[in-house]
Amino acid sequence: MDVRIEQSWKEQLSEEWTKEYFEKLTRWVRDEYSRHTVFPPASRIFAALDMTPFNDVKVVILGQDPYHDFGQANGMCFSVAPGVSMPPSLVNIFKEVSADTGAPQPADGDLSRWARQGVLLLNSILTVRAHQAASHRDRGWEQFTDAVIRQLATQRSGIVFLLWGSYAARKGAFIDRSRHLVLESAHPSPLSAYRGFFGNHHFSRANQYLVEQGKTPIKW
Repeated sequence: MDVRIEQSWKEQLSEEWTKEYFEKLTRWVRDEYSRHTVFPPASRIFAALDMTPFNDVKVVILGQDPYHDFGQANGMCFSVAPGVSMPPSLVNIFKEVSADTGAPQPADGDLSRWARQGVLLLNSILTVRAHQAASHRDRGWEQFTDAVIRQLATQRSGIVFLLWGSYAARKGAFIDRSRHLVLESAHPSPLSAYRGFFGNHHFSRANQYLVEQGKTPIKW
C-alpha cells in the first residue's frame, strides 16, 4: 500500500505498511469513510506526523482519539482549527500554560504553531466515527501509534514525553526514562484537571530540559 505521509515518517515506519494488522486496518478505515461520517477529514489522518518530521520532534503529547463533533478534529491531538470553539480540555491546557510560563491566552485553539516547533501532537487512535467517542478503538491504530512512539524512544534521545491521564501513562510505559524526560499527571479534562493537571508545570519543565539538551525551547 502507498501511504501518503511525510517522507521521514514513511521511512521510519516502513515495516508497518506491509504488516497484516495495518493492511486490515486500512481496509476497515476506508470502508468506514465510505459508509459513515468519520473525523478527521481523510487527508488529515496523518496530520500530526506530516506537521512534525521525525528528526524535528522535541516534545510528544499523547491524546486518545480525535474529537468527534463536526469541525473539531484536525489530525492533531487537542487541537482545533481557528474559529472553532475550544473544547474544555484545551481551555485547561492553555490555563496551565499561562499559569506556568506567563504566556498569554491564545486567540484560537490551533496547535499547529506548536507542531511547527517540534511538538508531536499524537492521538493513540487516528480516526473516529461522528458523535461516537472511541468508536475506532481496537482496530489497529493503537499498534500503529505504539510503533511511532517506539521509533522515537529507541532511535532518538532527549525527547520530552507529556503523558496526561492513565491512558497516556499506560501507552508510554515502555519509554526509557534514562534516554528521555517523561512527565506524567492527571488529564486536562474538567473531570480531572484539578486532581493534578493544574500546577504540574510540564511546559516550563519541558523547556528547561530542552535547554539542558542544547535545543531551542518551545514558545508555548
